[in-house]
Amino acid sequence: MQASNEQLLWMYRRMQLIRQYEDTLAMVYFEGKLPPQIQKGLAFDIGGGTIPGEMHLSAGQEAAAVATCVHLKKEDSVWGTHRAHHFAIAKGVPLDALTAEMLGKVDGLSRGKGGHMHLYDVANNFVCNGIVGAGIPHACGAALAAKMKGTGSVAVAEFGDGAANEGSFHESLNLASLWRLPVVFVCQDNNYGISVPKKASTAIESHADRAAGYGIPGVRVLENDAVAMFTAAGEAIERARRGEGPTLIEMKVDRYYGHFQGDPEGYRPKGEVRALKAGDPILRLERQLTEQGLLDAAAVAAAKAEAKQQVDAAMTYARNSPYPEAAEAFMHVFAE
Repeated sequence: MQASNEQLLWMYRRMQLIRQYEDTLAMVYFEGKLPPQIQKGLAFDIGGGTIPGEMHLSAGQEAAAVATCVHLKKEDSVWGTHRAHHFAIAKGVPLDALTAEMLGKVDGLSRGKGGHMHLYDVANNFVCNGIVGAGIPHACGAALAAKMKGTGSVAVAEFGDGAANEGSFHESLNLASLWRLPVVFVCQDNNYGISVPKKASTAIESHADRAAGYGIPGVRVLENDAVAMFTAAGEAIERARRGEGPTLIEMKVDRYYGHFQGDPEGYRPKGEVRALKAGDPILRLERQLTEQGLLDAAAVAAAKAEAKQQVDAAMTYARNSPYPEAAEAFMHVFAE
């Protein structure tokens, strides 16, 4: 499967947008949480500042998201995990509402009540949650509904390599295979489950090998390469649309930030992130498109400028959005 020029350029521009978004959040998150407060004897207040709560960023993992979502239709669904901004943006979740949700504002996707780990956009069929591996069976449910209704839609479960050791992963692959569900499982291998390296938590080298135990195809993309991921995801999604059942894909990605913002990252070897950035997936695709004559210096600068403008506008929108009234605390929740 070969990507069209239009698809390649869309992936590149969307990757630039995701990186700009994540790098901006990395700075904004520490507003109200910076060292001067700590020096005054105050502890790090995870609930304070502009963005309350935890923050898990996906810089370095952009290729997996765009290479998958470029094949999806609006009616297809994506079911994410706690580190899911890249898939949200690639699936088309609007930046204004996405950002307002992270700031706990009333104009957010869930009126500020979900935060960055619980993003819900029914219009673009995107959902994520903070429970490791929980989105995998949810994707199976969406795929089952699509199959029963005959809509032709596909569900994608995106998760990290740590989630592949959860029971929900194995139960879901078994069920999806048994019922030939139109679902694609995208495992992003960033080599860490929080602070535990893959080799210390997983008995096999590749999670893709586990697909054989459930009678489904398993595909491994060994490099953080958007073009290679495009082919793997495209073939799996088309297979699901044809009614041939699920596929498991393991995509090699890199995590440039810590498990969460504020993570001291003492478990990472010195210089690891710098070495990983030598294989930056955005620069890799940029070189490929430049060699093909699809990009030049002016186009690269324009893509970066457009990404910054969009992210800055979304952040301004979110900052200007009001907080929900206290009376809303018990609205839109389950109650007896």
